Amino acid sequence: MSDATAQPRSNTSAGTISGATIRADEATHFGRLAKDWWDPKGSSAMLHRLNPVRLAFLRECVDMHWGGDISQRHPLAGKTALDVGCGAGLLCEPMARLGANVTGVDAAPENTAAAAVHADGAGLDIRYIAGEVGSLDIGTFDLVTAMEVIEHVADKPAFIAALAGRLAPDGLMVLSTPNRTPQSRLLMIGAAEGLGMIPKGTHHWDDFITPEELGELLGEAGLEMGEPRGIGFSPAKGLHLSDDLTLNYIVTARAR
Repeated sequence: MSDATAQPRSNTSAGTISGATIRADEATHFGRLAKDWWDPKGSSAMLHRLNPVRLAFLRECVDMHWGGDISQRHPLAGKTALDVGCGAGLLCEPMARLGANVTGVDAAPENTAAAAVHADGAGLDIRYIAGEVGSLDIGTFDLVTAMEVIEHVADKPAFIAALAGRLAPDGLMVLSTPNRTPQSRLLMIGAAEGLGMIPKGTHHWDDFITPEELGELLGEAGLEMGEPRGIGFSPAKGLHLSDDLTLNYIVTARAR
């Protein structure tokens, strides 16, 4: 178990907003979305559709990593979890319901404030901190997640190193991010942002990262990447786990 449980818990707190990996314009962009984050028909509607897919992968990997069973209601009981780039808590809350002692970190204080209000209304005890993960003294965690985040940071190697530094021995990391392919440029930026499915300015295709590039960054940080799964889209299935990595992918990492 990690040492994060030794840290005092509070509903929300402020850290250092400037940092090696934070882009101020990105933090501002997502901070503007905070008030609508929990509206499934609002500006974060696509995240609401994506969340069940990410959670299905996460639950499967948690059970495999710690020898759990799908019948368990609280497979993360006794575990600590850190969600980096947590937004207003879409992933933090279900991880808390799975039994984890959860901390969420985000670059935008508007997001952590909205997350704290929503968690309080749901009766969940989740610690939220606004700041840069590498500059925070928050200990280590059994589970570290960063979903759709690395494509928004200023320094990808520093960001991965910071995540690795937060991972406890025998811990599990889960990352998801868009792939840099012609298809992702066409569909995620040209179509999704062009049609208003995703707020304009959310993505910058040149900042997308391929699975091979991510694997190299993880290796440099002393982590071994698992086999990536694609997150695909079809009119019949909607967003779903797939063997096709063309648009988006999700993957685990562990210490070597």
